[in-house]
Amino acid sequence: MSRTHILALDQGTTSSRAIVFDASGVARGTAQREFTQGFPQPGWVEHDAQEIWRTQLDTARGALKAAGVAAADVAAIGITNQRETVVVWERASGLPIAPAIVWQDRRTSPQIEALRASGIEPMVIERTGLLLDPYFSATKIAWLLDHVSGARTRAERGELAAGTVDSWLLWNLSGGAVHATDVTNASRTMLMDRRTLAWDPELLAALRVPASILPRIQPSDAAFGVSKAELLGAEIPVHGILGDQQAALFGQRCTEPGMAKNTFGTGCFMLMQTGTRAATSRHRLLGTVAWQRSAEPAHHALEGSVFVGGSAIQWLRDGLGIIRTAPEVNALAASVSDAGGVMMVPAFTGLGAPRWDPHARGAMLGITRGTTAAHIARATLEGIAHQVADLADAMSADAGTPLSLLRVDGGAAASDFLMQLQAELLGIVLERPKVVETTAQGAAFMAGLGCGLWSDAAQLARMRTVDRTFQPTWDPGRRAEARARWERAVECSRSWHPAEEVVR
Repeated sequence: MSRTHILALDQGTTSSRAIVFDASGVARGTAQREFTQGFPQPGWVEHDAQEIWRTQLDTARGALKAAGVAAADVAAIGITNQRETVVVWERASGLPIAPAIVWQDRRTSPQIEALRASGIEPMVIERTGLLLDPYFSATKIAWLLDHVSGARTRAERGELAAGTVDSWLLWNLSGGAVHATDVTNASRTMLMDRRTLAWDPELLAALRVPASILPRIQPSDAAFGVSKAELLGAEIPVHGILGDQQAALFGQRCTEPGMAKNTFGTGCFMLMQTGTRAATSRHRLLGTVAWQRSAEPAHHALEGSVFVGGSAIQWLRDGLGIIRTAPEVNALAASVSDAGGVMMVPAFTGLGAPRWDPHARGAMLGITRGTTAAHIARATLEGIAHQVADLADAMSADAGTPLSLLRVDGGAAASDFLMQLQAELLGIVLERPKVVETTAQGAAFMAGLGCGLWSDAAQLARMRTVDRTFQPTWDPGRRAEARARWERAVECSRSWHPAEEVVR
């Protein structure tokens, strides 16, 4: 085909990024822009959806320019996105009715507790694979409809549209012509039955979300629509959409049951492929759709989610000011032989899997007069790695066998210090690919398959190359001692924020 490049749009929690890949899967041009984070109340996290769109469009243009590629040379656009974050907008104007509520936001904790008390959680788990938690999209949508004046009435009249960030980007790319999502993003709303891959009427009723406001669900490699020519210089088909963690799983080529990856991004997300079987966890992990290609059954995964990963490093930079740039944390942490007895639990927005405590809050323990910025930096990295170890323990228990290899990616995976620490706490080998931004690569792979640039998965496997493996060196006793101290610290952070104070 004459078009030989893929434009991947990677819309993340703290930045928008775009990467142009060539037919060999090599990144030829990249652009990235951070955008504003809103924290209007404790536990609340918001984004300006218009700013998300502007930064994503700017980076798309920037990546094409950096690659020296014209829009007419691009075979398809692939989209990957922060999941669970929701936008509600006017169909007529395309304008959001309120700030986007971000996946980290905990404002709907009281509603979740009321739903749990009603006895609905077993149905939610069976049909969606998810647990009742403010993390997911459904109660966020309902909250916006209930708290923006006239919104629920307007939604019922068909005047409003709602969706996760992929739907918002697709709407804007298509000039308002397409309101759609893929199965992976839909599976994170708490509204889709993962067995039928359709919106579930009972869940919609119980969670008070009108069906008319939601996007059409399609396979991940579907022909979603076409970008308006004036945006990038020519029309480009949108042929692949995946939630960011599913995109990373696909990009890491975890195509066989039992293969697992962990993404070190704003949060940390571990997924294990379970094949075409929709798995249900016995250890408070999530069942989620991994991907679906057209005319094929959906693939599924088990997932564990840590809410605060790389964002803890941002806090060291922006909140405490002990580093000027995120990479500086590695040298600072490595400048001391240990954390000096300090333990850091970065539960800034509650605890995710396997504890699911929305009322937990960050805790720093063991501070003495001898504690330095270096000890705090090292303790923060250890806190990230301990949370990932919690996920691995739960996943191994669900699988009935320990993980023997973990593929890693995401921005923080570039840190040799953190990856070696992670290998020590897990006691297994970590494998880092040369392309650590596998989220964008996974979206590109799916789009390239969808448009026919690549014919089969074997081609994609050859494009993945390993940069480095990390071997554990700690003896089991040292590992067990470190993990036991972590458990003590976590218990100190639990149920810190009373339910009645979550929303004011």
